[in-house]
Amino acid sequence: MSPVTAGVLQLLALIAALALAYRPLGDHMARVYSSEKHWKPEKWMYKAIGANPGAEMRWPAYLRAVLAFSAVSVLFLYGLQRLQGSLPGSLGFVSIDPDQAFNTAASFVANTNWQSYYGEQAMGHVVQTGGLAVQNFVSAAVGMAVAVALVRGFARSRTGELGNFWADLVRGTVRVLLPLSVIGALVLVACGVIQNFSGIHGVGQFMGGTQQWNGGAVASQEVIKELGTNGGGYFNANSAHPFENPTPFTNLFEIFLILLIPFSLTRTFGRMVGNLRQGWAILATMAALWLGFTALMMWTEFAHHGPALQAAGGAMEGKETRFGIAGSSIFAVATTLTSTGAVNSFHSSYTGLGGGITMLGMQLGEIAPGGVGSGLYGMLIMAIIAVFIAGLMVGRTPEYLGKKIGTRQIKLAACYILVTPTLVLCFTAAAMALPTPGRSMANGGAHGFSEILYAYTSGANNNGSAFAGLNADTQWFNSTIGIAMLLGRFLPMVFVLALAGSLAEQQPVPATAGTLRTDKPLYAGLLVGTILIITGLTYFPALALGPLAEGLAS
Repeated sequence: MSPVTAGVLQLLALIAALALAYRPLGDHMARVYSSEKHWKPEKWMYKAIGANPGAEMRWPAYLRAVLAFSAVSVLFLYGLQRLQGSLPGSLGFVSIDPDQAFNTAASFVANTNWQSYYGEQAMGHVVQTGGLAVQNFVSAAVGMAVAVALVRGFARSRTGELGNFWADLVRGTVRVLLPLSVIGALVLVACGVIQNFSGIHGVGQFMGGTQQWNGGAVASQEVIKELGTNGGGYFNANSAHPFENPTPFTNLFEIFLILLIPFSLTRTFGRMVGNLRQGWAILATMAALWLGFTALMMWTEFAHHGPALQAAGGAMEGKETRFGIAGSSIFAVATTLTSTGAVNSFHSSYTGLGGGITMLGMQLGEIAPGGVGSGLYGMLIMAIIAVFIAGLMVGRTPEYLGKKIGTRQIKLAACYILVTPTLVLCFTAAAMALPTPGRSMANGGAHGFSEILYAYTSGANNNGSAFAGLNADTQWFNSTIGIAMLLGRFLPMVFVLALAGSLAEQQPVPATAGTLRTDKPLYAGLLVGTILIITGLTYFPALALGPLAEGLAS
């Protein structure tokens, strides 16, 4: 069997698995966020934090709860890292430096999981399990809560109430993420992923020294790392490490976990707004972009340009032989079209155009299917933009799901789509203009520029993957990427929740013969075009200086 055929079969198996899980999981999440009953363990949690889960919140209160919870999480995780040297189970590791502790705290709370450290050489068991793994759960639950609040904005009328953040947070964690993580962890352990609390072991001589490795609760962290679109690895090699991802089956299973909730949330959206066809239209848009990017990535990496690539059967540099080009390409697209950031290959070693595809996937806003929660609300923002553009073309006031898209709504949507590009391009320009940041680049020219552009694209889009040729463990990059991660995560949420509140206050307008049908293939095509055009106009100059210049020169 040829590698290309094997890759196509992997892709078909992945699509089949996602299709089987789509309906039951999507309907389950709709029931979770619509239920008025509270489980007993959930009541204990509400009592412990002093929250009233039955109290409805308007968007300012919902936003304050999101920001307050996240701020406390940053402070807690920062303090845990700074105290690591005094904690049990530290494996002898010292406390983390202030700039790196800030970067890591911001990263995991923002669901980015950017890592400028070697996990197996810096973090002990307490920080890994009590700090980082906990944030893998709750940061994902925060994104899901904000997405559900926006969906309620479409579903409700003549009220500014969007639900209760604390109830959404707890339910998303207890009823969705935890059960799926338990099942997924058992699968990974059965397939060879380690799960223990052992110390550091020497395993013989390696290049004149003793090679060492340490164990850890890897399977339990690996599953939520992928399921919650987090991406931070227990080991520096991330999902290329055999302790995290030992076989081609676990590789495909981890891709399935990455895509599972983001795709299924479109069913949840359709169920909660009372129109499943609207969910299918969003799903079709996401799937078209994901399949297009996957096909393009496999083509660029399998293309045999030159004798070295012909001998290897494709661009094998930086890829694990147990996954091959197909498994690496599918993983790379899945992780950069979502806010996951996990890697099973060295993105810096991809072809020039292949590296550009990973970058462009993040620059789309990670909406195909995007991160857990963030992908859905990002796509709904783009849906509003597409409706507005269609309204301009026909001279009609735009509507989406019976809600008029007026001046306030389009301003909030425009602010949302401008935040991330502003952060990415401004920080990249500053890093290239100043003398110190440039010393961290491993390469010069277009590839070196791509390293910087990729780093800020990954940070501001809450992805967390890296080109890996850049030494980001410096005060400049730890501080600026940390700021980009926090602003790139929480500023867009401000506009999403404000938009949700304005939509919930509206009285629905009845559909007429002139209403644009947003559940039809024509609209899905318009939405795909809108996404690509907006991204192209925003990032094309920067991409032309980096991956496009490198790809055309090779």
